[in-house]
Amino acid sequence: MKLPLKITIVSLLGTAVVAAFWVLIRGNGFDVLQPAGVIADQQKDLIVTASLLSIIVIVPVFLMTFWIVWKYRVSQSKPGVYKPNWASSKIAEAVWWGIPIILIFILGIIIWVSSHQLDPYRELESTKTPLKIQVIAMDWKWLFIYPEQRVASVNFLQIPVDRPIDFELTSDAPMTSFWIPKLGGQVYAMSGMSTQLHLVAHTAGDFTGRNANISGEGYAGMTFTVRAGSDSDFSKWASTTATQQALTLEGYKALAKPSQNVPPRQYRLGAQDLYDTVIMKYMMPSHDHEEHHHE
Repeated sequence: MKLPLKITIVSLLGTAVVAAFWVLIRGNGFDVLQPAGVIADQQKDLIVTASLLSIIVIVPVFLMTFWIVWKYRVSQSKPGVYKPNWASSKIAEAVWWGIPIILIFILGIIIWVSSHQLDPYRELESTKTPLKIQVIAMDWKWLFIYPEQRVASVNFLQIPVDRPIDFELTSDAPMTSFWIPKLGGQVYAMSGMSTQLHLVAHTAGDFTGRNANISGEGYAGMTFTVRAGSDSDFSKWASTTATQQALTLEGYKALAKPSQNVPPRQYRLGAQDLYDTVIMKYMMPSHDHEEHHHE
C-alpha cells in the first residue's frame, strides 16, 4: 500500500471518528452546545474556537503517530533507514515548537479578551430594567428570592425572556456552584459572602439548572427548573405566588434543614431582609457560638 493512500485512509478514519462524536453529542443535547442566552452563545463560540485551534496540534500528532507506527513496524518487508547518528532537525524543531507557541499566544489573547467580556459581575446592555433575584444555596436545594415582587420559590426559577437577570448569590451550606448551562456561566455561592452573575434568556422554554460543585450527600439531586416566558407570564406567576404561604424567618429555618429531592414550591416573602440575614449570620457570631468560645 502506497504512503499517500495510507495517509488518506487514516485521515478519513480520523474524520469519521470526529464526525461520529459530534453527532453523538448533538443527539444527546449537551446544553452548553445548545445555548438559549447571550452569555451562553458567547461561551459556546469560545469553546468551539479553542477546540478548533487545539485540533491544529492534536490531529497532526495522531496522524504522525499512526504513520510512525506503520512505517517502522517490525513486519514490513523493507525496513526503514537506520540513522544512529541523527540528532536534530531545525525544520522539525521549528514546526513542533513554533506552531504550539503561536497557538498558545492566540489562545492567550482570546482568553484574556473573553474573560473581561464574560465577567459575571459585568452588567448586560439592554433597554429593559434588570430583574433582581437573590439566590440562597442550601442542603440540598435552591431558594430564589424576588425582593421587588416580594415572592420566593424553591427549586423553580421564573424569568422573562430578553430581560437581564441580576443574580445575587450566597450559601447557607457548603460552597456550591450555581450553573444554568443553557444560559451560561457558573459562579460560586459561599456562606458569609455575596457574589453576582448577570444572565439573560433570548429563547422561551424550560431549562435545567444545577449545582456544579460536589457539596455532600444530596449533591446529585440539587437541580432546579428555569422557566423563561413572556413578561405577562412572569407577572401572572408573581401575582399568583404572592397569594401563597408567607416565608418567615422561622419558616426559613425549617426549610434550611438538610433535605433531598425537594419539589418546587412558592412563597409570599414574609421576611424582606432574609438574604442579608443569611449572610450576616456568618459575619456576626450567634450568642451560642460566643458562649462556646468563652468556654
